[in-house]
Amino acid sequence: MGNAMTSVISGSVSPYYNPSLNAFVDDNLIHLGYSFLALDRKLNFVQLSKKVLLYKRDELGNKTDEVYSSAGISVGLINSSVDNIDGRDRSGIQTKTYSTSENQFFLSVSISPFDRLTFGITSKYYHYSLFEKVSSKSLGFDFGMIYRAIESDKIGKVVVGTFIGDINSKYRWDTAPVYEQEGKLTIDKFPLLTRIGVSYYLPNENLIAALDFESTNLGTKILRFGTELVLIDFVRIRLGIDRLNLENSDMIPKISLGFGLRHNLYDYDFELNYAFVTEPYSPMNQHIISLGVKL
Repeated sequence: MGNAMTSVISGSVSPYYNPSLNAFVDDNLIHLGYSFLALDRKLNFVQLSKKVLLYKRDELGNKTDEVYSSAGISVGLINSSVDNIDGRDRSGIQTKTYSTSENQFFLSVSISPFDRLTFGITSKYYHYSLFEKVSSKSLGFDFGMIYRAIESDKIGKVVVGTFIGDINSKYRWDTAPVYEQEGKLTIDKFPLLTRIGVSYYLPNENLIAALDFESTNLGTKILRFGTELVLIDFVRIRLGIDRLNLENSDMIPKISLGFGLRHNLYDYDFELNYAFVTEPYSPMNQHIISLGVKL
């Protein structure tokens, strides 16, 4: 869906797009993903989520069956790497093969203190191994909110989501272990992300349309759009446009097309998702597969 997921509260939701989405996880969720990329790149993730229902209590303090609020918690890992980097000396003679890797470990929680309003926060620990003896660590935070503005049996549902991401995130590079006295200390701050999203659900939820607008403190302004159509109960078709840069018309948008399959097996709900994503500046487009299991 073109990564326009800030306000999409159905399916295998992920706090990567909005920490508030944790509260909309169905029961307990295990989510795995892998991407087929060109140029020896890898991108994969794993996520474990749990939904918590908060029940009202009677006058004697006993728990009733009436739910007054919901919460959710997720932990996960996002990993990316590049392998087979050709190393050569100043004479152009091949020396060895290098690789880089970047990992993000996250812990995300959210709660719905009111009927239609949900808040969430994510803490993210980054670890980047760039070169031999050169690595960096960082701790960043995301904040998010979901507001279910309209819920009607006649006109459908409208959901609004907001997101502020990568607060305090930065990499600190020290190249002295490699270049000794010629080494330098460099700090790369992550752009501060601000995003707002709106999604619309038909009354029967057979169609979802979502729109995201993202800006950064560096002046970048990007639009994302996505839609999901339910063909039959267990088959969904998705289409999206990502990275529509409003400040730079030379940047080519990324177009995605995919599907989702749902099936119950041995009392477990499985969801298999596939997405084909164009990558304009790569020799091969992306193929992304994910599997969600609801326990």
